[in-house]
Amino acid sequence: MNFKHLYYFWVTARAGGIMRAGEQLHTTPQTLSGQIKLLEDWLGRRLFRKTGRQLELTEHGRLALGYADQIFSLGSELETALRQARGAQPGLDFRVGVTDSVSKSLAYRLLEPAFLIDQPVRLLASEGKFDDLLAALALHRLDLVIADEPMPRRVSVKAFNHVLGRSALSFFCAPSLKARIKGEFPACLDGLPMLVPGASASVRRQLEGWFARHQVSPIVVGEFDDAALMKAFGREGQGVFMAPSVLEVETCSQFGVAVFGRTSELVEEFFAVSVERHITHPCVLAITDAARGQLFNV
Repeated sequence: MNFKHLYYFWVTARAGGIMRAGEQLHTTPQTLSGQIKLLEDWLGRRLFRKTGRQLELTEHGRLALGYADQIFSLGSELETALRQARGAQPGLDFRVGVTDSVSKSLAYRLLEPAFLIDQPVRLLASEGKFDDLLAALALHRLDLVIADEPMPRRVSVKAFNHVLGRSALSFFCAPSLKARIKGEFPACLDGLPMLVPGASASVRRQLEGWFARHQVSPIVVGEFDDAALMKAFGREGQGVFMAPSVLEVETCSQFGVAVFGRTSELVEEFFAVSVERHITHPCVLAITDAARGQLFNV
């Protein structure tokens, strides 16, 4: 394979088009198109297709892009490693995926200990759906996935769940909404506007059963896969929302909301998913030890 052709394809896919890629590579669109065509001929597969004036990756193109990401990422690491100043301690790239249902504040608290190990760390963090992050983990594009549920058995990925801890849940709302709340918790939730996690969130199923047991019927005005977006709506007084009790101080401070109820009947669990059965990665060790010993006191 001519890796120059592959590099041109990679830059074009990342830039989103021939024109922008040509500007980055200081080459003409005609030259760039010709180089990519040679790669397609060599592979025997179309990597791009035209949609109007735009270029779009084909299924084979998306597959090739995944491999190209790994190839050129490793090339960058090789260059960095060989150019380290003599006697300097080598840095460690730590690739982490965080599911979008995990609070950003909690993600920071969990990941912070990785910066306290005895060597420099460069964190490469991404956010997404659990299944997508597990696929990246299987391809060794991630070292760790942090999620609020364990890896399901139906997923054919050779990886292992490591329990980080669990937290009860607290209920929050803007001060303007809290002033209108009457009665004792949780009965006061009946008829209140409520912002809830999306249907795929593990705590959603618990929540619906908890409502039924306590015979309360809030008015669900919004469902959110992104916990930060849900809290932003809560800050503006659009409804009541939940967050882990271990984050009460940060949640109130960051979003200007108040706690008006807590329950230990609703519990959110957090997991580190890694390809290692027995953890040896120094960053993952630091994260699991700190989570169990300090954040959640497991």
